[in-house]
Amino acid sequence: MTATTSTKRPPLATAGRLPAYAPWAMLVGALALAYLALAVLSEPTPVAVAVLGGALFVAGSWLVSRIVEGARRSTDRLATSLVTAAFLVAVVPLLALIWLVVSRGVPMMSWEFLTSDMTGIYGDLRGGGILHAIIGTAWVTGLASLFSIPLGIFTAIYLVEYGQGRLKRAITLLVDVMTGIPSIVAGLFAFVLFTSFDPQYRSAFMGSVALAVLMTPVVVRSCEEMLRLVPNELREASYALGVPKWLTIVKVVLRTAVAGITTGVMIAIARVIGETAPLLLTVGFITTINENPFEGRMATLPVYVYRSFAQGGINMERAWAAALTLIAIVMLLNIVARLVGRYFAPKGMS
Repeated sequence: MTATTSTKRPPLATAGRLPAYAPWAMLVGALALAYLALAVLSEPTPVAVAVLGGALFVAGSWLVSRIVEGARRSTDRLATSLVTAAFLVAVVPLLALIWLVVSRGVPMMSWEFLTSDMTGIYGDLRGGGILHAIIGTAWVTGLASLFSIPLGIFTAIYLVEYGQGRLKRAITLLVDVMTGIPSIVAGLFAFVLFTSFDPQYRSAFMGSVALAVLMTPVVVRSCEEMLRLVPNELREASYALGVPKWLTIVKVVLRTAVAGITTGVMIAIARVIGETAPLLLTVGFITTINENPFEGRMATLPVYVYRSFAQGGINMERAWAAALTLIAIVMLLNIVARLVGRYFAPKGMS
């Protein structure tokens, strides 16, 4: 019996592989080639070099990998390059925005700026601060959260645990429609609702109603998705032990989904805390502190930024510092929400 030899393709594990430094070397080469090409055709800019260099890198890395490593690995490298490029396209504008706000807002930031209002400050006079706007934002956002968070969570519980038939479909349609309502329409709704009794009425309560209209559908949608992710086996195990449905929802379903619900609530708060158009109509603006949320105009950070930017001069610096403060507040709320979600989440799921 004679041994026969056959020609087979080598297994994938023994196929050619590019060295670990190859992608970085190709990236540097692609950027250098893009710079030279743009220098010949026109003036090279960082954005143009990055875009052209990225395109050359994606095409070049795929071609080299196809020649050396084969079709499967080249396809994998192409998918990796495209996903990385999509990530950079998404994160670079965010980092640029944060850097812009921080670089322009920090010079004006001080303890005095955070603890004083604009009483007696006119034109390009130095001094003054945003304490009245911080208090107003806290009142408006807090009242809106007080209205919309319980309503949104209870609505989501009904849709997931109890709802059925036409009523469920009608509520779902209403939530979908409310999700796409422009913010100015919510402001007009609150404006007409309250000024029907008193045309001169303005208050933080009035503005919180407008923000609650925008916030509620976001809370409903996010909480509904989190409740649907809770495995049905947990509910069935609770029912098997004789636990009533309402207690199962409180002790099992909500406890399991608390981290996701908290995240959804924070997304809803971040959605409305920077709204300007509805607050221009409903809350107005003043330069002093108003501690009564149910009567009188009140300053808020978004409106403060808008008015300061429109006035120009030294107020431009105040606008950037107020915008930085607003971003810091949102980040602080997200940190607190994560801590709350981790504390209340079931053991082993935090």
